[in-house]
Amino acid sequence: MTSTTKYKSIPERFLDRCNLSFEGRPAFRYKKNDEWLELHYNELRDKVFCLALSLMELGIRSGDRVGIVSENRIEWIISSLAISTIGAIDVPLFPILTSKQEEAIFRDCTATAVIVSNNFQLSKILEFKDNLNSLRHIILMSDEELSIKDVFVHNLNELIERGCNFRTREDRELIICEQISKINPDDLLTLIYTSGTTGDPKGVMLTHGNLLANIDGASSRLPELHKYESLMYLPLCHSYERLAGFYVLFFGGTLITLAESIEAVPSNVLEVKPSLITTVPKMLETIKKKVYISIEKESKITQRIFKWALDVGRKKSLLDSENKSNSFVNTQYRIAEKLVLSKLREKLGGRMKLFISGGAPLPVEVGHFFHAIGITVLQGYGLTEASPVVAINSLDNNEIGTIGLPLPNLNVKLAEDGEILVKGPNVMKGYWNDPVASNIAIDGEGWLYTGDIGEFTDKGNLKITDRKKNIFVSSGGKNIAPQPIENLISQSRYIDNCVLIGDNREYITALITPNFEQLKTLADNFEIICNNTTELISDSRIIQLIKDEIDFYQRDLSKFERIRKFRLLSEPFSVNGGELSPKMSIKRHIVERKYSDLIEMMYKS
Repeated sequence: MTSTTKYKSIPERFLDRCNLSFEGRPAFRYKKNDEWLELHYNELRDKVFCLALSLMELGIRSGDRVGIVSENRIEWIISSLAISTIGAIDVPLFPILTSKQEEAIFRDCTATAVIVSNNFQLSKILEFKDNLNSLRHIILMSDEELSIKDVFVHNLNELIERGCNFRTREDRELIICEQISKINPDDLLTLIYTSGTTGDPKGVMLTHGNLLANIDGASSRLPELHKYESLMYLPLCHSYERLAGFYVLFFGGTLITLAESIEAVPSNVLEVKPSLITTVPKMLETIKKKVYISIEKESKITQRIFKWALDVGRKKSLLDSENKSNSFVNTQYRIAEKLVLSKLREKLGGRMKLFISGGAPLPVEVGHFFHAIGITVLQGYGLTEASPVVAINSLDNNEIGTIGLPLPNLNVKLAEDGEILVKGPNVMKGYWNDPVASNIAIDGEGWLYTGDIGEFTDKGNLKITDRKKNIFVSSGGKNIAPQPIENLISQSRYIDNCVLIGDNREYITALITPNFEQLKTLADNFEIICNNTTELISDSRIIQLIKDEIDFYQRDLSKFERIRKFRLLSEPFSVNGGELSPKMSIKRHIVERKYSDLIEMMYKS
């Protein structure tokens, strides 16, 4: 299957988007020095073109690899677009990587230059710069004074200014447009290195044609994007946010606001009042839990009204999904909307209409909750090797608990063991310098093996059951999918994360990270005196409470699926600790290795 897009490259589409901007509406909004600033399409185009000229002046050419090591910021957007405009290939990395990890990746791709956000990131590159003969330039995004004075270190804003001083604007556009015309759909746009659960990470080669096809496919499920204003908080260096949160929304005309940080999302939501957010299930689960916790502090009558309003919201949502109407429910809904539902939405700025969720399965109850309060959640699915979106629900076909229909410009089928296979113009070119791994991932007929297990519903929508490598086979021969069970247990207000253990074991156990804020409230109620979290989770009353919660949520599971033993962990999972990926997914192999002694104790005692 080939792409039907009318564009040859991302820069060509970018130029077209800027020429068709919406009546002076800004393209991006970002905060600097505690003030929200706007960047309009024509300003963005000028900065991209000027930086592109300076990169060419530095000797960076088509096909060169240029690293980006930065948190989300407007300079990330400008840098990525400028790199692609001259036909070079960006290599975005998570800024939490160590200097050693960065060196391995930039050595593998023989990076010519690296663009970094600040002096801290610069210092990591300087640790290995002399070891990489290919690395000729380092560019600093921030305006802070350079920590080193050297001819190979440049300031990004100074490069933009230098490019702007090059001849006239017409001359600059002529040169850049000529560069853009030379880019072909099969040329590489980006190298995105996978996290590498075992061994070294692999560089996923994605072409301009791959991303253009995926933009077209995903955009067909998300019409009228120009009517939305979004808040971007997920890492741009991850393929999900880059495609869904950046490319699809930008080319659709959405005004994109860059959140200051993940921690600042709650305050930024109230400041900018977005109507759309690309997100991960963990954020949505957290919002739902906080709502329920706050309601439990209210009077009994308020709690009953809240429960009634949610029930009415669910009924209305179900009727809407089936294109049905009921006058009695409609009347109730108007009352529920005024008393409760609108007030819940006010906590999210008051204009929220749509969450696009990906990166992990969305618990069904979480989806129903948001639909009940009047906010649509569209769950999607993908992987970096597929550019990344494979399937997503749409506004007119949104089956909660599924990832929707496969995109219209690709094919999906299930292997005999249920593994999802994908074929289409979005499938990667392969892994950089790794033909063996490429041939394992993509067979001779062009089918990409995703490693995910799925099934189709009666409505034809795709549903993920688990990762193929995560499926447990108990010592009794039972197949157990851990992720749905973990999601179920994590619904407890007292449990933050749950990691099941049980592959080739006699029974299922779990490692639990509690919600310490809730446990400390309980400790006060129980008059438990403790000096730290280790003492708190050792108290028999706390342990019994968590056991009761687990038993409550797993009451409908089969006997072989139930957790028999568990251990509470004294520290929450974190990105810096290595247990969570930057998109908040649990790194199971890291957790199992880190807590191997605790795990073995559960099977010995």
